[in-house]
Amino acid sequence: MITKAFWDSSVLVPLCAKQAKTHIAKNLFSKYQPVVWWGTRVEMVSALTRLKRMGEVSEHDYPRAKRDTFKLINGCIMVQPSPIIESLAMDLLEKYPLRAGDAFQLAAALEWCEREPDGQVFLTADLRLAEAAASAGFTQELGLV
Repeated sequence: MITKAFWDSSVLVPLCAKQAKTHIAKNLFSKYQPVVWWGTRVEMVSALTRLKRMGEVSEHDYPRAKRDTFKLINGCIMVQPSPIIESLAMDLLEKYPLRAGDAFQLAAALEWCEREPDGQVFLTADLRLAEAAASAGFTQELGLV
């Protein structure tokens, strides 16, 4: 049985578009079933369009990467929005130097594990989010940040 882990889009995007961390992301995907917040699909399309604008994803590869994103997200466990998550996200903004989207992600992860993050894995390649998740009690995988 594959263990569940909360995944940030920074670790999911390399599964859909070839990047330096694609190999690491594929290894993690074989180890952890993704749990994501409800905004992950939008975050991933945002990242893919940014990569396309920067020339790191070609016009030819973009539609496939976007299709792969939708397929990937459809197979994930998704934490839905709630007033509890909204309130928790606002509390996290006061506690950690996070952007709003990252606060929502961390709040969703905390709600997913019923606010018991000890022993739960939070996967991200974003240093600020990784630090906040670790401070909140989540376990991190090495080599992502």
